[in-house]
Amino acid sequence: MKLLLPPLPVYPRPKKLEAEKAYEVEEDIDKMGLSLEEPQIAALLKLSADTGRGERVYNYLHKLRRSVRWVSEETCKVLEDWFCCKASEIGSDVGSVKEAILRNGGGWHGLGWIGEGKWVVKKGNVKPNGRCCCCGEQLDCVDIDDVETEKFALSVAGLALEREVKANFREFQDWLEKNADYEAIVDGANIGLYQQNFAEGGCSVLQLNAVIKEMYTRSGNKWPLVILHNKRVRALLENPSHRKLVEEWMANGVLYTTPHGSNDDWYWLYATVKLRCLLVTNDEMRDHIFELLGSSFFLKWKERHQVRYTFLKGALKLQMPPAYSIVIQESEKGSWHVPIVCESDEESLRSWLCITKPGGCEDEGKTGSTMETCEIVDGPCCKSSENRNNEKCDDKTTSMTGKRKERSP
Repeated sequence: MKLLLPPLPVYPRPKKLEAEKAYEVEEDIDKMGLSLEEPQIAALLKLSADTGRGERVYNYLHKLRRSVRWVSEETCKVLEDWFCCKASEIGSDVGSVKEAILRNGGGWHGLGWIGEGKWVVKKGNVKPNGRCCCCGEQLDCVDIDDVETEKFALSVAGLALEREVKANFREFQDWLEKNADYEAIVDGANIGLYQQNFAEGGCSVLQLNAVIKEMYTRSGNKWPLVILHNKRVRALLENPSHRKLVEEWMANGVLYTTPHGSNDDWYWLYATVKLRCLLVTNDEMRDHIFELLGSSFFLKWKERHQVRYTFLKGALKLQMPPAYSIVIQESEKGSWHVPIVCESDEESLRSWLCITKPGGCEDEGKTGSTMETCEIVDGPCCKSSENRNNEKCDDKTTSMTGKRKERSP
């Protein structure tokens, strides 16, 4: 439940006592199980920045990451002011950072500020392939984390065991434990019955085979797993023109047939979550089954794992998951990328705040990476960390256009 409150008061030069009072109010709100909106989080972030509390700023930045997909121009200004006035001197073990990012599903590590020196703050765009035009860094397609994945799998299994014949679903769970190498799950009925609502229509073997072959090729010659009800498999085997192909699928371990009276959805959903792989289906997962899950991270999971498809005049076209997620991201290098609200539906026009350490853009230029025009935000920095509470940063920022870096000879 989110709490709709007016923005917290922002003081020109807040005292530590006033900051502590604001933090106490936030703690009370958290205890009530309520959530702050972006304006309140941004106000607390600014309050922390103005009183020189770097750890608080870091935590509120992550709170923003969890709460919104992109930030307003007002919040962007708060972040610009902080990073332009702050030098980071904190490091972290590279191995632990990489492990944390993998554990978290990509896009953040949560281990604190990384790197030394002043921040380089720029505004620019992100290419369709997910590469930042300012620093050249590749953004992640963010997944749910390990804890959420395990919780999700247990939730699906629990509901399936309540609604399916327990012995049948447990048999599938055991089978999946022994056959866990699949990188893609295929919703066989959804694909086989696509556009088959005509008199002679049925489960299309040609459509299924096209998807199987395409996913096999894309995964480096690894077969996907097709979940299909046994009545449909039996009907295909009884058709002489289809039998040989279906038997090939079975011989290659492509097919898992769900038993009589079962709901295929539980099987392909559980397999996808448990194996953390792709799911080929046009099912938007909006019916009562998925409402029962009630997961706050369900949409994030769908964005990362669902592969949609279409057949145009018999030709298959797959829509793979996006190359990157439009969310606040923290990299293993310690850099930050913050998407800013955009009125256009064209994502290539969205501005991002690119926050890196010195040398990031220059290094990319030397390796010949394409550098797009960026707005560079040059903010004066505080004289030193120990004087930060006594010296006031100038809030003014100036902009200049960065030129495309030439390829080094």
